[in-house]
Amino acid sequence: MKKILILSILFFISAFSQSLKSKIDNVLEDKFFESCLVSIQVEDLTANKTLYKKNEKFLLRPASNMKIITSTAGLLYLTPDYEFSTDLYYDGFVSNDTLHGNIYVVGGCDPDFVTQDLYPFVDAIESLNISVINGNIYGDVSFKDSLYWGKGWMWDDDPSFDAPYLSALSINDNCVEVMVQQSEYKDKPTVTIIPGTDYLTVKNESTFDGDIKFEITRSWIEKKNEVVVKGKFPISSRYVKAYVNVLNPEKYFLTLFSEVLDSNNIKTLGTIEIKNLLQETNLLYSFKRKYSEIIENLNKTSDNLSAEMTLYALADKYSGKPATADSGVQFINLLIDSIGLNHKDYRIVDGSGVSHYNNVSSELLVNVLKYFYDKQPDLYELLYNSFPVAGIDGTLENRMRKTSAANNVHAKTGTLTGVSCISGYLTNTKNNTIAFSIMMQNYVGSSSKAKEFQDEICRILSEIY
Repeated sequence: MKKILILSILFFISAFSQSLKSKIDNVLEDKFFESCLVSIQVEDLTANKTLYKKNEKFLLRPASNMKIITSTAGLLYLTPDYEFSTDLYYDGFVSNDTLHGNIYVVGGCDPDFVTQDLYPFVDAIESLNISVINGNIYGDVSFKDSLYWGKGWMWDDDPSFDAPYLSALSINDNCVEVMVQQSEYKDKPTVTIIPGTDYLTVKNESTFDGDIKFEITRSWIEKKNEVVVKGKFPISSRYVKAYVNVLNPEKYFLTLFSEVLDSNNIKTLGTIEIKNLLQETNLLYSFKRKYSEIIENLNKTSDNLSAEMTLYALADKYSGKPATADSGVQFINLLIDSIGLNHKDYRIVDGSGVSHYNNVSSELLVNVLKYFYDKQPDLYELLYNSFPVAGIDGTLENRMRKTSAANNVHAKTGTLTGVSCISGYLTNTKNNTIAFSIMMQNYVGSSSKAKEFQDEICRILSEIY
């Protein structure tokens, strides 16, 4: 009787595995995959069993799936309680309402600092009854090296907000929002920069007539902080908005700070400059943000700046300042070795996956996900909750809706030209936790077709029984 039962179970498992394999294989028989490379690995973490593998050792570009590796290295080696700090100092002395000295802002690579975060700095200055700064505003960006982009970032990604310039002093994702609106009182659309600042100029060449394609950009070839709007405004639209990156983000930070001080009746008489902090200074305020607060934005919105600043924070822990991407990658290598793989089998050069130099495998991504599920349950929960949820939020908000994968798949997406990936977790109908990685590379045109196949595989996995 026992023998019959065991044989029945084995037959059921075999039939199930064959059924799952045939369903996924059937998806991959599409003509799309005659030229597109695909790499897949699927693991049932609850049962500790491999469910599906195909080309799992192929080295492909991960795009933003690289953020899975970077964010987990951050959780493990920085810890959730690591604090990114942006510090305010002053030198000189205060007499009556005047600071006879300078203000210093020391950057600590906080990627989520926004204009509103400047107001505690204003309050700290006001606490000394200062209404005039008879000196300069300095920015100390010595935390990291002077490289403004990662290795392998493409020159023509400029001026996309997806390719922010990197600095120890960052604000508003080192971008501005450009709002172009119709106006019945003008012969051309109105252009507004958000936040309002004199750091950028505007060249408005847009019209309501003509046949030139409408475009919002920045004078990036000329290396100028000049927003350029040109072409025929789409009459059917009430407004059009776009985001562009800014050059020298540390000076953007300091300019916004100076403008916020001015709007709060604190006058600065000097200039804005970059200079390392002197020892003869006084700490006035520290703005701190924990890594546990940063990882959600990093993964859900696929924020490239957050990933790169995580890499620099790791680098500082590894070899001190100035932090470099190469030093940060040492911790990623340590993570890879600790999960039983060999970091020398892969190539990793940045934290966000923007670089086309990165080469990883679906096997690596699944093993990272498995390690956190098996060995780091507290960190696993943070990681799981940081991923976009299918049909609900982040980069998966509009995917897998009205399917069994909706509100089930928690996964990181990744897209570059000719590259589309998705890796993460889901729960099957037996309530087992599944880790999966699907990487697709070398197709022409939109990524929409690749995403359709990925979504279908996620639906199949969600319906495993």
